[in-house]
Amino acid sequence: MGPSRHFHADQHGHSITVTVRGGGRTAEIEVLVDGKEVCLERTRGRGTVALEAELPEDPPRSFRVFVHRPRLGSGVLRCALELDSTEIPMAERAAV
Repeated sequence: MGPSRHFHADQHGHSITVTVRGGGRTAEIEVLVDGKEVCLERTRGRGTVALEAELPEDPPRSFRVFVHRPRLGSGVLRCALELDSTEIPMAERAAV
């Protein structure tokens, strides 16, 4: 599917990781919470994709992840986490 990029944030005692696979017209976006897959989406085209998931709390806490795949070749892939109405940029990290 092509190269993978990884983004990460630690929030409220949980580890949230986003992996974006593919760099062409299609991409696969996977969201992990504490190492468990909570969302997987295959997308076509460029632009911003929003994915929704929940933190495993009682009651569960909803969050969204925004992945921006630039339309032009000179843009930068970005990822942000929206939790409790606050948007937090997610840091890119090296693959492990």
